[in-house]
Amino acid sequence: MCRRRVDAPTVPPYKGRVVHLYTFRGLPDDLTMTQPAPTADADETLLAHVRLACVTGVGARLRQILIDHFGSPERVFTATPAELAAIPGVGPKLAAAIPAMAEVPEASRIVDVCRSRGVLIVPSGDDSYPGLLARIDDPPQLLFVRGDLQPCDSLAVAIVGARHATAYGKRVAAQLAGGLARAGYTVVSGLARGIDAAAHRGALDAGGRTIAVLGTGVLNIYPVEHADLAAEIIGRGAVVSEAPPFAEPHPGAFPQRNRIVSGLSLGTIVVEAAERSGALITARLAAEQGREVFAVPGQIDCRMARGCHGLIRDGVKLVESVDDVLEELGPLFQTTTSADGRQVRTAAELQLDDVERQVLAAVDTEAGGGDAAEIDGVVAASGLATSRVLAAIGVLEMRRILRRLPGNRVGRC
Repeated sequence: MCRRRVDAPTVPPYKGRVVHLYTFRGLPDDLTMTQPAPTADADETLLAHVRLACVTGVGARLRQILIDHFGSPERVFTATPAELAAIPGVGPKLAAAIPAMAEVPEASRIVDVCRSRGVLIVPSGDDSYPGLLARIDDPPQLLFVRGDLQPCDSLAVAIVGARHATAYGKRVAAQLAGGLARAGYTVVSGLARGIDAAAHRGALDAGGRTIAVLGTGVLNIYPVEHADLAAEIIGRGAVVSEAPPFAEPHPGAFPQRNRIVSGLSLGTIVVEAAERSGALITARLAAEQGREVFAVPGQIDCRMARGCHGLIRDGVKLVESVDDVLEELGPLFQTTTSADGRQVRTAAELQLDDVERQVLAAVDTEAGGGDAAEIDGVVAASGLATSRVLAAIGVLEMRRILRRLPGNRVGRC
């Protein structure tokens, strides 16, 4: 099955998408004064990545351009102002600011604080960097992570929506998040008030994993009333940001972080959104990234339903239950590991019972890497009765995992 592409919803683009929008004011005074001297054995590549993250005016896309041009983040800081100024997007002030950052101890202090506060620094290309996120056009070169990112997080769905959500919207967001979590998916959102908080809480209450993507630093939780929720998320998932750990809230940073929310996810569900909202920006970014987009309908006289209704008119999948989402998600970008340690190729495999999984494994074994397997061979390999194998194959066909082929054969879709 081919992954269905949805045209990008017609919402206005946000300005400054490729510009560094985080307000970074360094470490708090008490931490700056009490931190030890920069560690001599600090990894130079990691340190250079952090330095680039601290340069105001250097956003994700420009960081990638600089690293690609010079070959490594370390080489960026040894370049002359003239060499830097030759790069499109780097003006004279920025060309002078980048080498100057190499002389500032702030990056070393950030590395030390992250180590002392349990913050992981994950550069692009690292084994623990999320594979789905690496596939977008402008992935962050650096992630600051509190908690842990696991292979099963590649089976993730984002739930986003209005901050001023209705009781209906928050209830639906929690129900969808709980259903996804019970199905084995990680729920991604932005820790904002309203729909985001309801989605995180729904996933946690269902015993699942959830990831919160911040527009601030991971040691500067915003909004502050969600500090306890963030602590729970850290224990059962992760809080992540591309901003330095104490970065402050900035209006432009939140639209920029939305590309990470959608980039971490196979699909994005919008639950309540006004006609102009950050949730619609996330939906547009998801469509541009080749990910699925879903929308929950609302009351026709509710202002917070207009954005979702517009998405539905644009052709995105209408969601009435979690089954609508699970049925739409097709083959994964790559074989991945589920939360219970199974290797899966499609999201639908998370919904299989023991017999269906046994039959699917027998098909893969008999196919031996080829396109098809004889049904008689599948029966023999599974050790099950023919009637049970045929029934399981019927279910796997309906879930669009297997397809019937001529000659009494079956193969992967």
